Amino acid sequence: MATLLYRLGRAAFRWRWCVTLLWVAVLGAVGFAATKAPAAPDDGFTMPGIESQRAFDLLEQRFPGTAADGASARIVFVAPSGEKVTATDNRAAIDKLVTEAADGSQVASAADPFTARAVSKDATTAYSTVTFEVKADDLTGAAKTHLERAVDTARDAGLTVEVGGDALATQPAAGGSAEAIGIAIAAVVLLITFGSLAAAGLPLLTAILGVGISMSAILALGSALGLSETTGTLATMLGLACGIDYALFVVSRYREEREKGHAPREAAGLAAGTAGSAVVFAGLTVVIALAGLSVVGIPMLTKMGLAAAGAVLLAVLICLTLVPAVLGFWPDAVLSRRERKKKAKRSNGENGGSRWARLVVRRPIPVLLLGVVGLGAMALPALDLQLGMPGDEAKSTATTERRAYDDLAQGFGPGFNGPLTIVVDAKKADDAKSAVTTVSKEIAATHGVVSVSPARFNSAGDTAVFAATPATSPTDEKTKQLVQTIRDERAGIESGTAGASFEVTGTTALNIDVAQKVQNALIPYLALVVGLAIVLLLLVFRSLLVPLKAALGFLLSVLAALGAVVAVFQQGHLASLLGVDQTGPIMSLMPIFLVGIVFGLAMDYEVFLVSRMREAYVHGDGPDAAIVSGFRHSARVVVAAALIMMAVFSGFIGAGASMIKMIGFGLAIAVLFDAFVVRMAIVPAVLSLLGNKAWYLPSWLDRILPRMDVEGEALTRRVPAPVPDTPVQLTPVP
Repeated sequence: MATLLYRLGRAAFRWRWCVTLLWVAVLGAVGFAATKAPAAPDDGFTMPGIESQRAFDLLEQRFPGTAADGASARIVFVAPSGEKVTATDNRAAIDKLVTEAADGSQVASAADPFTARAVSKDATTAYSTVTFEVKADDLTGAAKTHLERAVDTARDAGLTVEVGGDALATQPAAGGSAEAIGIAIAAVVLLITFGSLAAAGLPLLTAILGVGISMSAILALGSALGLSETTGTLATMLGLACGIDYALFVVSRYREEREKGHAPREAAGLAAGTAGSAVVFAGLTVVIALAGLSVVGIPMLTKMGLAAAGAVLLAVLICLTLVPAVLGFWPDAVLSRRERKKKAKRSNGENGGSRWARLVVRRPIPVLLLGVVGLGAMALPALDLQLGMPGDEAKSTATTERRAYDDLAQGFGPGFNGPLTIVVDAKKADDAKSAVTTVSKEIAATHGVVSVSPARFNSAGDTAVFAATPATSPTDEKTKQLVQTIRDERAGIESGTAGASFEVTGTTALNIDVAQKVQNALIPYLALVVGLAIVLLLLVFRSLLVPLKAALGFLLSVLAALGAVVAVFQQGHLASLLGVDQTGPIMSLMPIFLVGIVFGLAMDYEVFLVSRMREAYVHGDGPDAAIVSGFRHSARVVVAAALIMMAVFSGFIGAGASMIKMIGFGLAIAVLFDAFVVRMAIVPAVLSLLGNKAWYLPSWLDRILPRMDVEGEALTRRVPAPVPDTPVQLTPVP
C-alpha cells in the first residue's frame, strides 16, 4: 500500500499539469451534465415495513386523485377577547377568507369551518384546512401570495389569524451561511496550524473542488437514481470536512519530509505513501459507516448515506492525486515563512503534543479514570432518551406555525394537533358501512380518545377513513401508549366486523413507528459497522487490542454526545443559550446519524494518531516512546482537524430549525468528546498501560493477514534517509 501510494504521489507531482487539468475537466463535465439533467422526482419520506406506511399506501390506492401528500395550510382563527368567531362580523371575515382561498391556483379545496364542525366548544377558535393539488415544494409563488393576501385581509378585520401546515411554512436551509462560517473558521485554524497562506488554502481549495464535483454528480444522476439536493446535504457536510482534513494530513506530512531534507518530489511521494495510506483506511472507515446506513431500511437515509460515502471516496482520490499535483506547482509555498527564511531543518525536539503525551504516560491511571468517569457522567441523560419527530411545537413562538399550534391546542385540546388517521378496509366485509361504524364506535370508546370524526368513504364504498383525536399531545408518551393500545385491541375489534380490517396512520402514528423501527435497527447497525471497522483496523495496526480499544472509546464518546443532546434538547439544560425555544423528543434519526457519522470521523483520528505511534514502534521505539513520538508528529494536526470538523458542524447550530440545531450540536459535541477526551487522553493512557501487549498479534493471525504497510516500513528501505542537518532545499522543481 505505502509503496503504491508513494509511486502515485511522485507521478502526480511530476505530471501535475495533466492531473490538475483532468480534475478540472471532470468538474466541468459533471457540472455541465448537472445543468442539463432533469430535476429528480421528489419521492418523499417513505418507511417500508411499518403499519403507518401500509395504511398510507392503501389510502393512495383506494382514494385516487385526492392528493394525499399534497400541501396543506391549516388557517386558525381566534376571536378578539370577549367575542366569538360565530359573531356576524367575525363569521363574515372567515367566510370571505375561505372563499378567496378556494379561488387560488393549485387549490384542491378549502373547508368552511362552520359546516365542517371546526369550531371550538366555546366558539372562540375555528380553523379552515386548505389543501393543494401539489406538494409544498411545487407550489408557485402566485399560489402562496394569493393565500397570504387572504389571510392579511382577515387579520385587518380584527381576527387573530395564524397558519399551520406546510404550504406557507418556511424551510430553514441547512447550508449556505452555515457552510460559509465553517469554511471561514477552518481557514483560520489552517492558517494558525501551518503559518502559511498557501498551506492553509490548499486543503480548502481541494475540498471545495471535491464538494463541487460531488454535488454536481448528485444533481446529474438525480433523475436516474432518485437523488436530490436534500440527499446531498450530508454529502456536502462530510465531503467538505473530510476533504479538508485529509489534505491537511498529507500537506503536514509533506512539510515534515521537507524539513528532514528530502527533495520536493520525494517528499510528495513519501507524504502520499505514509499519510496517504492513513487517509485511505480512514476514508474506508467513514465509507463503511455511511454505507451501513442502508441496514436501517429507510430509503431516504440509504440514499443520503451512499451519496455521502461517494463524496468521501472522492475526497480520498483528490487527496492522493490533486494535492501532490498542486504541491508540484508551488513546492516551497506551503512551507512556513520561518522555514523558508531559516532554510534549515527544525529541531525534532519537544512540542505541545509530546509534552502532553509525556504527562499522560507518567500518570495513565488518573487520566484514564478522569476521562472515563467524565464521559460516563455526560452519558447518563441518554438513559432518559425519548425518540420522536419534533413538529411545529418545537418551533419558535415568533413563527406563525408555532402560534397556530398553540391556538389549536388551547381551543380544541392538546391532542388535536396530532390526530390518528384510521383507515378501514371493508372490501371483504358483508356490510361495509356497518363494519366501519363498529370500528369507529370501538375506537371512540378507547380510553385516551376524546373524539372521532365522521367516516369518509371512497367512491367504491369499500374503504373508509376517519380521525381519532387523542387526549394528549403528539409527543406525549401517553399518545404512544394509546396507539399501541388500539393496535393491541385490533383483533377483538375486527372480530365483530365480519371481514373488515383497519390500520392506524397519520403523522403522529408515523413518527411513533419510525422511532421504533430506528430503535430496533440501532443494535444491528452498530454490530455491522463496528465489526467491519475492527477488521479494517486489524489490518492497519496488526494488533488485537488497538481496534477493540478504538471501538470501545467510540462507544463511550457517542453515548456521551447523545447524553448531551438529551440534556439540552429534551431536558432543557442550557437550551436558551442555543436558541432552543421548546424541548421535546429527540429526532428519531439522531442516534443513527451520531453513530454513523461520528464513528467514521472517530476512526479518522484513531488512524491518523495511532498510525504514527505504530510507525515509531515498528522503527524501534519502545511503547511509551512511540506514544510520545506519535503525539509529537500528529497531535497538532489532529487537533486542527477536530477543530475544523467542529467548526463545520457548529455552523448549523445557528439554523432556525430545531432539528438542524440538534444535528449540528450533536455532531460538534461528539467530535469534541472523541478527539479531545478519547483520542487525546484515553487512548494514550490505555496504550501506556498495555505496553508491548498493545501491539500483540498471534503469529498464526499475522501469517494470515495481508500486510498493508501503512507505517511505510517498505519506504524506509526503498528511500535513503537524508543526510543529518540537511537544510530545507528551496531549489527549482525538476
